[in-house]
Amino acid sequence: MTIAVLFITLFGCMIIGMPIAIALGLSSVTTILLFSNDSLASIALKLFEATSEHYTLLAIPFFILSSAFLSTGGVAKRLINFAVDTVGHIKGGLAMASVMACMLFAAVSGSSPATVAAIGTIVIAGMVRSGYPQAFAAGVIANAGTLGILIPPSIVMLVYAAATEVSASRMFMAGFIPGLMMGLILMIAIYIVARIKGLPSQPFPGFRALAKSGLIALGGLMLIIIVLGSIYGGIASPTEAAAVAAVYGYFIAVMGYRDIGPMKGTPWLKEGEAKGAAIVRNALQMLWAFPKSITDPEVRKVILDASKVSMMLLFIIANAMLFAHVLTTERIPHTIAETIINWGLPAWGFLIVMNILLLIAGNFMEPSAILLIMAPILFPIATQLGIDPIHLGIIMVVNMEIGMLTPPVGLNLFVTAGITGQNMVWVIKACLPWLGLLLGFLMLITYIPQISLFLPEYIDHLKGY
Repeated sequence: MTIAVLFITLFGCMIIGMPIAIALGLSSVTTILLFSNDSLASIALKLFEATSEHYTLLAIPFFILSSAFLSTGGVAKRLINFAVDTVGHIKGGLAMASVMACMLFAAVSGSSPATVAAIGTIVIAGMVRSGYPQAFAAGVIANAGTLGILIPPSIVMLVYAAATEVSASRMFMAGFIPGLMMGLILMIAIYIVARIKGLPSQPFPGFRALAKSGLIALGGLMLIIIVLGSIYGGIASPTEAAAVAAVYGYFIAVMGYRDIGPMKGTPWLKEGEAKGAAIVRNALQMLWAFPKSITDPEVRKVILDASKVSMMLLFIIANAMLFAHVLTTERIPHTIAETIINWGLPAWGFLIVMNILLLIAGNFMEPSAILLIMAPILFPIATQLGIDPIHLGIIMVVNMEIGMLTPPVGLNLFVTAGITGQNMVWVIKACLPWLGLLLGFLMLITYIPQISLFLPEYIDHLKGY
């Protein structure tokens, strides 16, 4: 009866169009009031504890703020230029460079829709001008953008770590090789299609131009080294690295590239200016700009937008944690786990059922909500069947990637439709050929655990664990 009330209320609220956070909270509160001895005061306490007790979740607003600064500034454009200079001369190179740019931006943003928006806004129009079909360009970017939640740092991985209490650092390590692998698969597929269809390539700019564009993009690339290097090296936790990323994102956008803020458009070296004088001038300008940037309209807008996204996501997480609390209190995951174990379902069979369940859920719900609802149910079953929790997490993240591209709630579809100005049906058709690659990749990740587990196990070996 308790299970029926909980899930009927949840899906009933979702069917009538209620926001997922409210639906999760309302179904949880209804179940508690009808079947639990908890008071209303305890519900408020649980909502507070949902975010305050999970230190890992503190990384989410920091990564969102970092991504907001880098998306608003010209970091994406510089990463694209570097990617084009690197692989643009290969057949279909502009599309391959777009995938490479998505991979690089994913490693500094942690968000799939942000990756599609930042990279797609520039490269889709550029590919069309260079002779690529618009549907081809849109499909490539929408799919490559899903790497935003697979290549670390990933907000979705942080949510999984908080829901299951596994190590966020190990999740980040586990996502690195699968992320590179998926990007490589997309680039190989692009090359094959480009050879068949005769798609254009760019002339090689030369090693000097490549080195120059790499140096210009270094401000954004350094964030990858700072965040992942500090986490993998054991210097900082993901939350500490996220805080550093937020500060670094501010300085690189406002003081470094000067795309926003009071120093916007100010050159580092003026024509005919001596280098010594330029160093002194820039130092004084940065001292002057730092306090001014606090009240700068552009900087304040970036912080406000990041705060809105953070509050929305954390509100969903808080209500989902309350939902997970009800599941745990009523021993629903344990009951389901015991039932499935009694069926005698082997690990490979359970993984098939889990993937189907997650793919269906990805059509209707936001990734963080799916993880917070499903992880407490699937986690105990997987551990009893001998499936590694980190491997389970990567499987769930790849399922969430596919959910970004499936209607009616595929976030990447909406972003791509907004960029191209096309309707949703057109965008879905553009993404379908590439979606098959993601489904094949899901099978590889599901049944070859070492793709996910090699790097965390190797780093543990180096540390002597």
